[in-house]
Amino acid sequence: MDLSKLKPAEGATKKDKRIGRGQGSGRGGTSTKGHKGQKAQAGYNHKRGFEGGQTTLTRRLPKFGFTNPTRLEFKGINLDALQTLAEKKNLKALSPEVLYANGLIAKNDKLKVLGRGEIKSALDITAHAFSATAKAAIEAKGGKAETIVTVVEKKA
Repeated sequence: MDLSKLKPAEGATKKDKRIGRGQGSGRGGTSTKGHKGQKAQAGYNHKRGFEGGQTTLTRRLPKFGFTNPTRLEFKGINLDALQTLAEKKNLKALSPEVLYANGLIAKNDKLKVLGRGEIKSALDITAHAFSATAKAAIEAKGGKAETIVTVVEKKA
């Protein structure tokens, strides 16, 4: 077998359309671009969302809403998830670092403990925030609900 004699299968390749090579080619004259107009000119390009000079959709629609720059986003974890983790790992104290190490929250998440489920034993839980029902349930079983104080930096 000679590698220099390899070629594509019959009908697998086509000749390129040679646009703008005279009237005899069938694709001369306007070179398949129609007559005149913006898109027929050399170097035509348009911005994303351009509608031919008509006011674009993004400018026709009104602006609305407000984004609070000092909003605190919390990652909510329910009591039943904390109880499951405490039983599985045999823990008496839970903090954001422990939850991060076990894959329940991301490194910089602010933790809020929510009240779904129940605690079966006394647990010392440290979090950035607690719901009222969660705090009551933890303290009813003899555990501690300790809040981490976060400093909200004002963006100037």
